[in-house]
Amino acid sequence: MFKKMEKVMYKNEVCEVIDIKEDYKNHQSYYILRPMEDKSLVIHVPIENNMGYLRKIISKENALKLIQNIKQIEPLSASEKDLQAIYRKLLYSGKQEDLVQIIKTTYLRNEARTKEKKKKSEKDSEYFEKAEKYLYNELAIALDKSFEETKEFIIRSIEGVS
Repeated sequence: MFKKMEKVMYKNEVCEVIDIKEDYKNHQSYYILRPMEDKSLVIHVPIENNMGYLRKIISKENALKLIQNIKQIEPLSASEKDLQAIYRKLLYSGKQEDLVQIIKTTYLRNEARTKEKKKKSEKDSEYFEKAEKYLYNELAIALDKSFEETKEFIIRSIEGVS
């Protein structure tokens, strides 16, 4: 069970548990969540039936391990027509490694297109931005850094710069 003021992941959004309420009519307790990026939104999630959408934020230790292992995570190798469905599936899997795979694949595909003097793929760019947002927002909380600091830290780690 989560506590008030705790940061959690709901689907792919970092949220704060702002309250825990009992609905006496339905005999169910709910977490009241507020997404960190949209303070005007309030989400009610049943404690007993969260369908796997609600989970703890990755620990600092596991975040650092993930960053160390980014180079070993392989980009996707799928046909052009299957990529979008695979991106969509991985984007909502709740696994940070899947987000890294999307980021690497879309980045490499757009780099290749740029070298061939072609326009970047809008779909690849869209999935790149979403995966980057979801991954870096969670890692930022785990590492106690801002989004930009987290992004820079990951890039420096991958490049081997301290």
